[in-house]
Amino acid sequence: MAFDTFDEGINLGGMRSKNEIKTLICYLYNSVKENMDKGIVIQAILKQGLANYFETSSAFDDLVMNGNLIPADDEHKTYSLTKNGAEIAKQLDSTVAYTIKEKAYACAVKLLAEKKKEIENKVNITKNDNGFTVECSVSGGDMELMKLDIYAPEMEQALILKKNFLDNPKKAYKIMLALLTKDKETVGEALEELYGIV
Repeated sequence: MAFDTFDEGINLGGMRSKNEIKTLICYLYNSVKENMDKGIVIQAILKQGLANYFETSSAFDDLVMNGNLIPADDEHKTYSLTKNGAEIAKQLDSTVAYTIKEKAYACAVKLLAEKKKEIENKVNITKNDNGFTVECSVSGGDMELMKLDIYAPEMEQALILKKNFLDNPKKAYKIMLALLTKDKETVGEALEELYGIV
């Protein structure tokens, strides 16, 4: 197979053909069965060292230009696979190694879950006179279940609070609810989960 891409940043066994990259992108959309934005697709491929950034971005743009991917009707700038794109995924499925598809799929699913968590549970950091306010909110579908503002003296601490909240917003909600309702059993369970203590 002729290599027609740059190989900077590609791990051994990675893709060096633009057609392989296009096929992998179509495979990801066909397998995940959800709309994804360009960033998630590129990250899924790059995190595993499966292809070069510029070639992956260019392959994605080619798929959009050729009508294999179309913008979805949402505010998150996602794309969906067309019937033609699905045919590419099925017909050329065997041209991309199973291990490459498996790695990219697992990474895409993980990144998609993280993105959904960020969309459903928001954290905003705003500067104030004394430092930063970290505004955390937990969504329960179409309603807000909890909103919590936390002071952080430095941006580094604000970013840690944001990351930890987004890692498990349900647990944060459960702990706050247990504390406010004085539910000792739930507070104990939460502490045990977090620190291994009662």
